[in-house]
Order: sequence, then structure tokens, then C-alpha cells
Amino acid sequence: MHIYAIGDLHFSGVPEAKPMTVFGEHWQDHRQRITENWKHTVTPEDIVVLCGDISWAMKLPDAVQDDLRYIAEFSGNKVMLRGNHDYWWTGLAKMKQATGGAFFFLQNNFYPVETEGAKLAICGSRGWLTPACEGYDPETDDSILRHEELRIKASLDAAKKEGFEDIILALHYPPFYSAEEDSVFKQIIDEYGVKTCVFGHIHGAEGAAAIFEGERDGCRYKLVSCDTQDFTPVRIR
Repeated sequence: MHIYAIGDLHFSGVPEAKPMTVFGEHWQDHRQRITENWKHTVTPEDIVVLCGDISWAMKLPDAVQDDLRYIAEFSGNKVMLRGNHDYWWTGLAKMKQATGGAFFFLQNNFYPVETEGAKLAICGSRGWLTPACEGYDPETDDSILRHEELRIKASLDAAKKEGFEDIILALHYPPFYSAEEDSVFKQIIDEYGVKTCVFGHIHGAEGAAAIFEGERDGCRYKLVSCDTQDFTPVRIR
């Protein structure tokens, strides 16, 4: 059993209601490429963390019909969190019922992984822009940032309460944008002893080059937005 992560699928049905090629020709046929790469990478026993921005649908029934039902057929146990474009996201019970339990939705909770010799928790939430980001507006962003801080802590606290110490934290937004930034998310990661942090949101080679990846203070940070990873789930454990 392995653990993979991928973010920002940006599916919009077939035919595509919102073709991603407007963001570059490298997005050509991206739905099919993700499908094929997933098929050749992930086994039924594996876990895949979906780091937000899954479907462009505005309402849950449309997301289920156009995209979630399709993804549900992919191999592996699928753990999903919300991205900034997942407007269809609603209550956990509604989403679980609408998808027939095909996904574990991360929101104030955690996904336990207990195998022989390993006991780890997958925690997460959407995250948000940090004050160091260009365009951050305290009037509108401060309250959302605080809300996401509480959601992430709730997820981590739930795992800690059950005795899980080895933690993977999944976010949609990067926890920070440079190796020098000391964001509230970085402080939480340090406080809770998170070993691995995966995130999406950032696109293109230029965006990927500008974001921090690698080891920092005992945690490994990895960008997993699909277009930066050749539309293939990335093995993280």
C-alpha cells in the first residue's frame, strides 16, 4: 500500500464545459491523461489524496454527475479536501450520501491509516493566502485565514487525540511561499510535528519554480498540482 497525492484536476464534464487549454496547451486532453496515468500508477489498495479544485461545477449534483462519479471509478481509496474553486462543496453528510461513500472528505477530521508497522493520519483543509502574498487584503482575507487556521487545528487535534503522531497534512493553498516566510500554517506544522505537507493551487513551470519545496525544519513540502506533475499522482509514502 502506497500513499499518493494530486491536486487541481479541474474537471468539467465531457465535453469540457471549461477547457483548461485556455491556461496553456500543456493542458490538452488533461482529463484523459490523468485517467491513464492514474490507472498505471495507483492500485486498489493505495490511498490518493486529492488536494482540492476537483470540479468546476457550481452545485453538488452537477459535480457528482459530471466529475465525482467518474473519479470514483478510479483505483484506490480517495481522500478529498476543498479547493478555492470547489463551489459545489457542502456538508459532509450530503457529500458522502451523494457520492455513495466513494470519498473521504477532509473537514475538521482526519483519515486514519493503520497498517503493520505504521500508524499515520492524513489531516487537512483548504488553507488560504498568507499576508506575505501579493494581493492579500486584511479586510477580506484575515477572517478566512483565521477560519482555516481553526479547521487545520481541528483536524490535527482529532488525530492527536486518537494517538496518531505520524501526520501527513494536505492543503490546497501552499502553507507559505518562500523559505523565509513564517506563516501561521508553518507555525502549526512545527507545533504539531507534521512530517509531510502536500499542497496544490500553484500552476505552471514558472509558478512551481517560485514556490518552496523540500525539507524545512523536519517537514517535507511537496507541490502536487497536476499540471506541475505531468498529470500523474505523486507518491508521498
